[in-house]
Amino acid sequence: MSFFSGEYECKIDAKGRMTLPSKVKSKFPEVSGNQMVLSLGMEPCLVLYPMVEFRKIYSRVASMNEFDDEPRMFQRTFSRRISEVDLDSAGRILIPKSMLKFASLEKEVTMVGMGNRMELWSPEIFEEYIINDNIEFKKLAQKHLID
Repeated sequence: MSFFSGEYECKIDAKGRMTLPSKVKSKFPEVSGNQMVLSLGMEPCLVLYPMVEFRKIYSRVASMNEFDDEPRMFQRTFSRRISEVDLDSAGRILIPKSMLKFASLEKEVTMVGMGNRMELWSPEIFEEYIINDNIEFKKLAQKHLID
């Protein structure tokens, strides 16, 4: 399993391509090859998964009862929120225009390692979704990490 961490500043070119930092590229598992999955996030960001990690999520979605309305609606919505992307020979991924719009991505991207995935944020929006106060962070750590 890959472990992504850290924060990186990336750029998107006029064609919607973003070059992955070399440190990030090197952590994508060989079994995924150049294939990745880009998903709309739960917040206004995009989530980039190595194919091997995404397959774990997809297997759970695919196992839902397609003959029941609620799971079928979830499957449909889930499927329309994802796009397979390939890493080209220059180390770039092409981000679909609709996804760029969803996450308000233009030229600058803040990429954040989240363990098994990476999040792609507009730098301005990202600031609204992080904790900058150490005391607040400490309280959340105590709440969620201490048994």
